[in-house]
Amino acid sequence: MKILAIQKTTLIDYPGHVAATVFLAGCNFRCPWCYSKELVLPELIASAAQIPEQEIAEFLQGKKGYLEGIVLCGGEPTVNPELPEFIKKIKEAGFLVKLDTNGSNPEMLGSLIDKSLIDYVAMDIKLPKERYDQVFFAKIPVENIQKSIDILKTSGVDYEFRTTVVPGVHTEEDLVEMADWVGGGENPPKYFLQSFRPGRNIDPSFGEIKPYGDEFFARVCEKIAGRFSVCGLR
Repeated sequence: MKILAIQKTTLIDYPGHVAATVFLAGCNFRCPWCYSKELVLPELIASAAQIPEQEIAEFLQGKKGYLEGIVLCGGEPTVNPELPEFIKKIKEAGFLVKLDTNGSNPEMLGSLIDKSLIDYVAMDIKLPKERYDQVFFAKIPVENIQKSIDILKTSGVDYEFRTTVVPGVHTEEDLVEMADWVGGGENPPKYFLQSFRPGRNIDPSFGEIKPYGDEFFARVCEKIAGRFSVCGLR
């Protein structure tokens, strides 16, 4: 498992908690709009300096009583078979754990939840269900995404769904369709829309795309808010 960076304090990545964010290398998706290509592309990962796991452990020991949680993101953390053992060490040190995931590995997600190794999950919903195979490097069965959605909805763990919204990729109609897919139920989930960031994208042409404005997001949130316990823009 390759640890490439750590943000030593964040007040926004783990809702309601002071946290640190640990960035893990490797991803099984190639979203062209992704702005973390140094965590995704093998040629960039290979040349990057790594942070030893022991250094993370020593950092956490020094932050007891100040930090409450650790956010694990990537890339896609669940591509690392060593992830459960790494999380176990974080939990044994006394910290909450938030996992950011694309939902492509429902088996690991379910196991982490069953073993009480994660306390909060943020799962990215990339596209409407039928379009998951249109823009990604690997053919990820949409059935795996559906399994992860179902696991979260029945797990009892705190979670949210979120979507990075990209002009030319997502329309209002797409976002309504995605909301219909993941929203609703007896205990409606939280759903957050995130504005796309141009620059440093995996596909350089996305650097020329102008993000949607506040009016677009307000209009979409008005249409879909009834399907969620919380619906907002980040």
